[in-house]
Amino acid sequence: MIERGHPQVSIARQCELLEVSRSSFYYIPRERCQEDLELMYLIDQQHLETPYYGSRKMRVHLQHKGHPVNRKRVQRMMRTMGIQAVYPRPRTSIPGDGHKIYPYLLKGLRIDRPNHVWATDITYLPLARGFMYLVAIIDWHSRKVLSWRVSNTMDTDFCVDALEEALQRHGTPEIFNTDQGVQFTSEAFTGVLKEQSIRISMDGKGCYHDNIFVERLWRSVKYECVYLTAFENGHHLKQALNRYFRHYNQTRYHQRFQGRPRLLKGNILLLFVGRDPLRVIKIPRGLLSYRTFLCILGRYCEITKVFFLFTLYAI
Repeated sequence: MIERGHPQVSIARQCELLEVSRSSFYYIPRERCQEDLELMYLIDQQHLETPYYGSRKMRVHLQHKGHPVNRKRVQRMMRTMGIQAVYPRPRTSIPGDGHKIYPYLLKGLRIDRPNHVWATDITYLPLARGFMYLVAIIDWHSRKVLSWRVSNTMDTDFCVDALEEALQRHGTPEIFNTDQGVQFTSEAFTGVLKEQSIRISMDGKGCYHDNIFVERLWRSVKYECVYLTAFENGHHLKQALNRYFRHYNQTRYHQRFQGRPRLLKGNILLLFVGRDPLRVIKIPRGLLSYRTFLCILGRYCEITKVFFLFTLYAI
């Protein structure tokens, strides 16, 4: 925005026109010291175990781990990480000025099909030297991670990028649920949803259970991927997350699905009698569980008395 070496406008004049101080322009932020990064790593681990710990209890926890820190330092690090204690209180997530807050639409709602409800959130990821933020969008019914992005700042752009990719690759949901963070209440984010006629739902204040499946995803990502390796930079982190989410969507065993890989997606089912094709059936776009697919297949073969060949793709 400010151009060095401009032939006509000096840096001082450019700063004056933009209403910023010259010191802000010349300021070079310092890298966080290794001790801060280690403390933030411990805070993040403990927050997954006890999300109700605020800065006071977190300070006590760190002191018991042999790190004599004061509460103000813990507060600064928790703010940087974007985490806070979970308990009922007023105005836990403050949207941007003028941003509209939408009601929570999922209470008592039976979510029994894909693309019924999508949800999203942001979490902190530690690196060997530094940290990044991860946003992910999941399908509430199938638990599939539809898209994700990482960024070194908690801005709105990388959230919008993840949303646009999910819409392009997987269609549109009926309802999209978020928290009341400024990234998700911004016009840039909600405008994309409105253009697609998607109903917007937002968590209640201090109610992390309203988005519990995304919170559960963060626990899996961190304990099964992020905490196992000290990533040197964002490039290595992205490579590992790409492998992990592919595993999460395709081959990881899920308690939600009775210890099986998550779900199957139908491709084309060819039915034969002798050598002549009897019928070609394309399973409707969407997701079928193993149990549902086998029940449908068994019932169909019982009625038609045919032999068959079929192909399925895990997603």
